[in-house]
Amino acid sequence: MMKKQFNRMKQLANQTVGRLIERRMELVRVVSHNTHKKMVSCLQGHIGAEAEKRHKKLPLTALSQAMVEGGTQLGEDSSIGKMMEVCGEVENRLATELMQHELQMEKEVLDPISQLAEVEIPNILKQRKQLAKLVLDYDSARARSATKSIISGTNTQALTAKADLLKEEVDEAMNKVELCKDQLAADMYSFFSKEGDYAHYFITVSPGLQKRKEAISIPSAVSFSGSDSWMEKPAFGTALDDHLKRSGREIAVPMEACVMMLLETGMKEEGLFRIAAGASKLKKLKAALDCSTSQLEEFYSDPHAVAGALKSYLRELPDPLMTSQLYDEWIQASSVSDPDKRLQALWLVCDKLPKNNRNNLRYLVKFLARLAQDSETNKMTPSNMAIVLGPNLLWAKTEGSLAEMAAATSVHVVAIIEPIIQHADWFFPEGRFWPGRAFGPAVVLALHHSGTRKWSFRTSCSWLKAGHDSNGLFPVQTWSLMFPACL
Repeated sequence: MMKKQFNRMKQLANQTVGRLIERRMELVRVVSHNTHKKMVSCLQGHIGAEAEKRHKKLPLTALSQAMVEGGTQLGEDSSIGKMMEVCGEVENRLATELMQHELQMEKEVLDPISQLAEVEIPNILKQRKQLAKLVLDYDSARARSATKSIISGTNTQALTAKADLLKEEVDEAMNKVELCKDQLAADMYSFFSKEGDYAHYFITVSPGLQKRKEAISIPSAVSFSGSDSWMEKPAFGTALDDHLKRSGREIAVPMEACVMMLLETGMKEEGLFRIAAGASKLKKLKAALDCSTSQLEEFYSDPHAVAGALKSYLRELPDPLMTSQLYDEWIQASSVSDPDKRLQALWLVCDKLPKNNRNNLRYLVKFLARLAQDSETNKMTPSNMAIVLGPNLLWAKTEGSLAEMAAATSVHVVAIIEPIIQHADWFFPEGRFWPGRAFGPAVVLALHHSGTRKWSFRTSCSWLKAGHDSNGLFPVQTWSLMFPACL
């Protein structure tokens, strides 16, 4: 009974959030549409016209032609005539600059805003209507199945076949609902993670005009445009240093969030990082992490999607976590024949990593070493983890696709990653593995008395907020109670 009430409350909360997001998106659509109309009305040229035609239709061009013609009529002996010709040329250059500015504004501002207001947001809102229709189809299929199940008859075989057919219809309808729901959530998360990019459309207008009319002093209304700190930006595909600077963190959000979820539900999962996750669930989780949401409860039950998101984050970094700059040194160190000297050579290269890269690699390696402790159950030994994760951690900065680069270096990378995981505490002796607090579900400890003392975990949906230090990490005493096996 309690579980049903909890699931119902969770469903209502999700529906409320969904409605708030829809209203926000509709408001953005209306505002963008109205702004687009006003911007178009400010143009002096004809929108969509070619540069030459647009230039001819500008009032400044007509003024320029009139002044040049007037100067020609007055002749070179007239001071007024000479001045009109000179000013006519100036007006013509101003017309050219205005035309170029309007072309730029149309391409970089008007077209993207129109695409946002008339295509992108409406498509997402249409998905919401499609989801409602699929839910009705599912309810109808379930009702038909329930009706047939209470109808008795003499032909048992026919009734069984009919019941199986109806059950297939219900399952198919449910799958369509889940796929549409995941796609809708992923698109909504993606929209809000890119809101800073959409804001740049409007920022473009004033500096563009200022550049075109350098003689006019235009106060900058967007002096903050050089700073990205006020905007949310996706974490996936963003340089590690940029993401950490914007988020004010030491560990990348996707990495820490995924590690926290896997610590909770994925440590015993067989084939973690090796078995592929469902595409729609993975896309939804990546979009959720991109907009830094803490509403990640639904993904705890799918550790393969979480592991897939972590792999995707590492793979999509512009520069690998272990840096392409040190690629040759990593390869050279792994080629040392003597095992002890090889470890020492790898340690020396590891010590050259930039601070942010080293901190995040340490966090990841400590987690992988913890995961390897359960290798008898999850089948993920350091060697297996090096095979599936290595190509996502280090690749050469050469021409070709990421898959080609990974294939070319995978053998060498395995020889690098495996010993680092095996000797995690030797490579990174500073501190123990302390997962951060931001994405950890609250853990309630229960003490059982059965001859010996042991701790068990019980998860709730609230987030851990107490007991952390200035770095967002729990003191070791707290974590020693919560995750004794991690220490």
